[in-house]
Amino acid sequence: MSIEQTPTNPSARKPRVALVFGGRSSEHGVSVVTAGSVLKAIDRDKYEVLPIGITPEGRWALVSDEPARMAITEGRMPDVQGVAEAVDGQVLLPAAPGNREVVLSEPGSAPKALGEVDVVFPLLHGPWGEDGTLQGLLELSGVPYVGNGVLASAAGMDKEFAKRILASHGLGVGHYTIVRPRDWETEAGRADVRERAAALGLPLFVKPCRAGSSIGITKVKDLADLDAAIEEARRHDPKLIIEAGVSGREIECGVLEFEDGPRASVPAEVLVGEGFDFYDFEAKYIDSSEVRIPAALTAEETAQIQRQAVAAFEAFGCEGLARVDFFLLEDGSWMINEINTMPGFTPISAYPKMWEASGVAYAELIDRLLSTALRRSTGLR
Repeated sequence: MSIEQTPTNPSARKPRVALVFGGRSSEHGVSVVTAGSVLKAIDRDKYEVLPIGITPEGRWALVSDEPARMAITEGRMPDVQGVAEAVDGQVLLPAAPGNREVVLSEPGSAPKALGEVDVVFPLLHGPWGEDGTLQGLLELSGVPYVGNGVLASAAGMDKEFAKRILASHGLGVGHYTIVRPRDWETEAGRADVRERAAALGLPLFVKPCRAGSSIGITKVKDLADLDAAIEEARRHDPKLIIEAGVSGREIECGVLEFEDGPRASVPAEVLVGEGFDFYDFEAKYIDSSEVRIPAALTAEETAQIQRQAVAAFEAFGCEGLARVDFFLLEDGSWMINEINTMPGFTPISAYPKMWEASGVAYAELIDRLLSTALRRSTGLR
């Protein structure tokens, strides 16, 4: 990929967007697919794009601007190594505090300046990117970025604190218990975990506390399977959440920041494909379970979920975007399952589809997110 020298006067060129994706989490592949979709749709007449991938080992690399190579192929997720131009190189973003210049450092070579970045579009999912860590780096460096800040990102990523925030604002959440690393280190601790889990009733959902994309989740129908489910979740996060199963319809709602404040999209309903117990990773990305948009809800139900989605957005102090996932229970009440502060932008992701059904096309959605980020200052606000 050829990088041309940019003019020193920012007003003489298009805004330069650094798309940062991949990352160290188990959602690496999902992030790459998301980046491919955004690369394909972003308005090149309006923005100059610099794709930067982070490998699973944490190296930053310059990436080919080839969206077709970032798609799911024959059920396999793509990775940054497959599209990186300089695997041995290291992109430094930014070069120094207060300096928005991106530098590519390669072993045995002089650092190569790639020009200044006006805004970063973080497309990372999971820890080390969606959880406030990258946002903190960009805040320290004074570089504008798309989406939620440090606190909203960190709290939204951690399912325990997300539920605490939602409950403190009067928004419904389910019953759960937290398993911290030390809880699973002794037999006495394990016995206590099993007792707490049993008290929730069956079925149970055992989840990594700080992960997404349904990775590492097990539905437990028999307490004899609890230990194995906990070990599976611990492969992704030493801190777990065990949730009581609920019976209800899975409804999602997107929230987007406009000039006059956040607005909610039309809701969507997840219809899990035949043969799947719940909306797990394979059902979501490989089998492509159906997402019905708009969800079959009454006008009153739609208004209720939209109000609660915006209320959740504001409870976390969100900025830019979020997706709020609900259960519509059999008694007609609503329960929030989680808030996603960087929802997927893959071709099958619900968030862009909900906004398309609400009158905001994919390319316009990306443009709105970038425009909002460029208007916003970093630091305390």
